[in-house]
Amino acid sequence: MTSAPLGHPVYRDMPTTIFEHMSARARETGAINLGQGFPEGPGPRAVLQAAAEALLTKSSQYPPMAGLPELRSAIADHYARHQQCDLSPQEVIVTSGATEAIAASLLALVKPGDEVLMLAPLYDAYLPLVERVGGVAKVVTLTPPDWRVTREALSAAITPRTRILLMNNPVNPTGIVLRAAELALLADLCVAHDLIAICDEVWEQTVYDGIPHRPLIAFPGMRDRTVKIGSAGKIFSVTGWKVGWMCAAPPIATLLARAHQFLTFTTPPGLQWAVAEGLAYPDAWFSEQRAAYQASRDRLAAGLAAAGYVVQPSAATWFLSIDLPASGIALDDVAFCNRIIDEAGVAAIPISAFYPADPVTHLVRLCFSKTNQTLDQAIARLSAFRATLG
Repeated sequence: MTSAPLGHPVYRDMPTTIFEHMSARARETGAINLGQGFPEGPGPRAVLQAAAEALLTKSSQYPPMAGLPELRSAIADHYARHQQCDLSPQEVIVTSGATEAIAASLLALVKPGDEVLMLAPLYDAYLPLVERVGGVAKVVTLTPPDWRVTREALSAAITPRTRILLMNNPVNPTGIVLRAAELALLADLCVAHDLIAICDEVWEQTVYDGIPHRPLIAFPGMRDRTVKIGSAGKIFSVTGWKVGWMCAAPPIATLLARAHQFLTFTTPPGLQWAVAEGLAYPDAWFSEQRAAYQASRDRLAAGLAAAGYVVQPSAATWFLSIDLPASGIALDDVAFCNRIIDEAGVAAIPISAFYPADPVTHLVRLCFSKTNQTLDQAIARLSAFRATLG
């Protein structure tokens, strides 16, 4: 074998993701895992039953590469009903999870040397995927507590080589929902600079307090320059299913499908049929899911506040953040997370893990998509730990 270093440097020099690392430590120590974002329990019974019936009664052979016609139609219908989008089934490509959709989008649309504009804190898969396809990351850092997107910061980052905006809304890990004015600004800049927007909108159905989700694809000038990415795992609380999709106008969708066909090619048909059935559930079903998660958010936030922690507002996702200095805690986020997993038996995620550079180091993310019993146990443990800090 050659003496040269093995493998591509993007992956060769990369550690295990913080999510897998903290989940592994939680398994090893028996800690309550409020780190990695997944709900407790198997998922909604009706969706699971639909998958079981499809597995037993329908085909388990290769479905069409772009996805079952039933699911592509269901996705288009779902977005027409919930977000007033005018997508056709032919503009929908089903993927094996939203991360595959992000990867396929970047492979299809980014040429070597193209600049990709991103907003930090960001999902940790974005940067290595951009770099691996030959793109150049241009990261605009948002700052707490408001995490506002500004024209000045974006304009300073855009150059003649900028081709793509890669963004997440609602935002993991901050729990914010981008305001209408910020989305309008992003749309305006995309049109002015001829950018394609890859919109990671996997948290679109987990928005609380009556706040609507506004898809960027619906803003003026964005219909033909947006890839809209969604996730059945998030919508139906079945993260292990890895069923996602990407939606775009036909010229872009054609390119996306060509990249997808050489990644996973297709996604398990039984799960696709189940998701198609689930997306047609009445509006009340989705409202009840949101209400349940909002109640879990409020339970964790209230318990942490009673224990002496200051919690940042969370308008969406399954996450909220503790502000360490505001809570009177003289630890950075990594030190705090390491101590609570060993001393309190609770796993969390340091927000600094979501930054490629110049991280915010005073916030810690907790996942609240758990049972009341689990949340109460975690609150009790974190309360006892807080008491040891004086």
